[in-house]
Amino acid sequence: MKTQRRVSAAVVALLLGGAGIAISASPAVAAEATYKVKCVPPAGGGDPVEGETTAKITAPAAAKVGDEVDVVWETVKPASNNTDLMDIPKDAVQPTGWITLGGGMGELKVVGEKKNPPIPKKAPMVMSPMKGKLKLTKAGKITLTPGKYDVAVTFSFGTFVTKCAPVGEVKGGATIDVSAGSSGGTTSGGTTTGGATTGGSTTTGGSTTGGSTTSGGSTTGGGGGQTDFPGKPVEVSFDCGPVVPGGIKTPVTINAKKNGGSYDLTVKTAKGAMAAPVPLPAGALKPSMDVKLGGADSGTVKVSGPANAEAIPDKGPVSLSDMTGTYKPGKTGKVTLSPDQLTIDVTMAAGSPPINVPCKAASSGVSLELDTTAQPGGSGSSTSTGTSTGTGTSGGLAETGAEDEGGIQALALVAGTVILLGGAVFTFTPWRRLRGTR
Repeated sequence: MKTQRRVSAAVVALLLGGAGIAISASPAVAAEATYKVKCVPPAGGGDPVEGETTAKITAPAAAKVGDEVDVVWETVKPASNNTDLMDIPKDAVQPTGWITLGGGMGELKVVGEKKNPPIPKKAPMVMSPMKGKLKLTKAGKITLTPGKYDVAVTFSFGTFVTKCAPVGEVKGGATIDVSAGSSGGTTSGGTTTGGATTGGSTTTGGSTTGGSTTSGGSTTGGGGGQTDFPGKPVEVSFDCGPVVPGGIKTPVTINAKKNGGSYDLTVKTAKGAMAAPVPLPAGALKPSMDVKLGGADSGTVKVSGPANAEAIPDKGPVSLSDMTGTYKPGKTGKVTLSPDQLTIDVTMAAGSPPINVPCKAASSGVSLELDTTAQPGGSGSSTSTGTSTGTGTSGGLAETGAEDEGGIQALALVAGTVILLGGAVFTFTPWRRLRGTR
């Protein structure tokens, strides 16, 4: 049970807080506040966790109405260390905080840069100072008290945000003695640097997003003596639900080779360029996809690829294998082929039940168009499928992807696997089951 709680809170502990990074001195006064916070992890990251943090607020001791002053929030004491599950890469942590202003002036948003040294397992978290500018609009003493904050951590497979809010009253913080002067405007928010979170909820700075529709064009084939019909890469946005916040985006190419009256299909994703976040055994990742038929024909064709033949070490390169299947036309005419649902089966030990990660194509496009001739027993209804094959590229991990797409990181596709191995495993399977297979 202790192990379960530790793993299920992995994402939370990664994001709870940070050790301060020293800022250059300025003619200002700093004051600290130590308070408890309750942190809510992203979907699938476990239960909320409470911790204690110390924040130092730096602002001018005195100013006048009309001045715009710099305010800095530095995290002196983190609410938690990094876990023992995963190293956090360099320049991956970005904080955003909200400072409560006295006198009914509302809140000041302050944002930190996405700048941190590599944070090993169990090491103290590190967050950059959060900065903002405050326009002073009235005379008097204005208190600046640290309040809620968000922490976004970006990995190669996605960005995850934990939201922390004070538990009880927060005492302490800086005070600015504002004297009468020129009339001012309104309170301004913090400066946004390094790709800030906005509105306290949406994260930028590396997260993978879906939803944009990109058409990959079409290649007409099927007539004469031609046998090979190369498709065009089409950007596909996959929605994997809470498993992969923000979804997955990667180019997909569908190629066909005529085989009698049928077509042997090969589906490629872009070459993988991400490092494995944890060691993956041989046979851990097996992809499959539905190819959607359009135009004269309808239905889907299932294609699948082999699992990785060799174990992948921690931080080793990972790629999805080529996926193959057979399309037997049920109609005569021009038929379009488009990428549809992607599925990744995750198996952490030979013989154990796989964990199924479905990813719906939220947006897609036509990769290939064929001139087909109907075949007896072929597809042609909205529910029928082509004959799928269980074979694919043999040996190791395939070098997948169109030649001109080698620089694109498609292996955010393994994000579901990463989260399953880290913090969101309980969304899909009891911990005791996964533990028993490792």
